[in-house]
Amino acid sequence: MESEDLYAIVYDAVRQAVADSNTDPDTRLLRRFEEGSVSFADNTGTVVKQMPASTMFKKVTSIREKLRVLEQKLNNHGSLSQSDKAEMQVYISRCYGSLTSFNFLFAEDADKFKS
Repeated sequence: MESEDLYAIVYDAVRQAVADSNTDPDTRLLRRFEEGSVSFADNTGTVVKQMPASTMFKKVTSIREKLRVLEQKLNNHGSLSQSDKAEMQVYISRCYGSLTSFNFLFAEDADKFKS
């Protein structure tokens, strides 16, 4: 499998995850962020985008759920070789590793991302 094809598969999965805001109902946002917000400011300090922390949390956990589905489909794919599966698993693991930046949002340690 070409790296461009692999990139397209992972990109589509992450894009779908961002569009889908459903989360695992057992996963909870840390209480102190429940009424908080996330602000994105440019280099002049102007707030360009602001959203509730709960919305950001839903998007992050949605990415996790979509990565899990992608991982299951990858592992059960019949026509991929073991080396192709292993190569794609590396990219999925790297995505999980990137998402560890958001671990401070989770109420339970068991729900946090692991790389």
